[in-house]
Amino acid sequence: MHLIKTTAGLKQHISRLKTARRTIGFVPTMGALHDGHRSLIAAARRRCDVVVVSVFVNPTQFGPGEDYRRYPRDLRRDAALCHNAGASLLFAPTVKELYPNGTTSHVEVGPVGTCLEGAARPGHFNGVATVVLKLLQLVKPDRLFLGQKDYQQTVVIEQLIRAFHLDVAVTVCPTVRGPDGLALSSRNRYLNRRQRLAASLLYHALQAGLTRLRAGERSARRLRAAMRRVLQRDHSIRVDYVAVRDPKSLTALTRVRRRCLLAVAAVIGRTRLIDNALFTP
Repeated sequence: MHLIKTTAGLKQHISRLKTARRTIGFVPTMGALHDGHRSLIAAARRRCDVVVVSVFVNPTQFGPGEDYRRYPRDLRRDAALCHNAGASLLFAPTVKELYPNGTTSHVEVGPVGTCLEGAARPGHFNGVATVVLKLLQLVKPDRLFLGQKDYQQTVVIEQLIRAFHLDVAVTVCPTVRGPDGLALSSRNRYLNRRQRLAASLLYHALQAGLTRLRAGERSARRLRAAMRRVLQRDHSIRVDYVAVRDPKSLTALTRVRRRCLLAVAAVIGRTRLIDNALFTP
């Protein structure tokens, strides 16, 4: 596996791959890799000749007071996971490499980025879209692999690709979970044993919503109430939102008539966690 830290080196390597007509799968990450990322690399290996992984903790998607400084960083461990999972190339640039002129130029994503996570973290998705656009221009992948856990992020990126007429297909892979149902996340490292037990209630809240949907419940208000009751079983959980949304536009639903997205976000200790589930009648 190649480890490349400069944009110039990446461009040379990608140019050779394109000349050789190799299909490129791309997995963008912020590092602190886990089995969820491993599953994305495996999916990319099945679909593409070459798998490129990026590790970059993007400062523009962190707001004031968020965990940019303490976000876990361990490039050696990440490189080992990428190598063992079968990645072909790991791109790990510095901030100066990706933002040579500073952070004055950025993408505005609009309404799809201002609800849910965007409401809680203003400007977050502008930062996500900006860095993903930069990475797509550099890697020039045939297919992009994303995880469903960050569902709103997948919607933002798919909108970005359409808006800028980028020639890349998107594959959204299922959320990978621990035995307790908790979605794998780099931020799970912040949780102690007691907090992790509380965090598993996010998954159980979603399951409560899905169970009611399968039983025929279609009122978004009653679905939200059922999910919130599960989260309220543990008083250490500070609920941010419990939502029933259209899976494409992310607009709020009053009644479920077709597919829907159930989404939850909560703070446990100092750690903010998100999770979601899709329902198809």
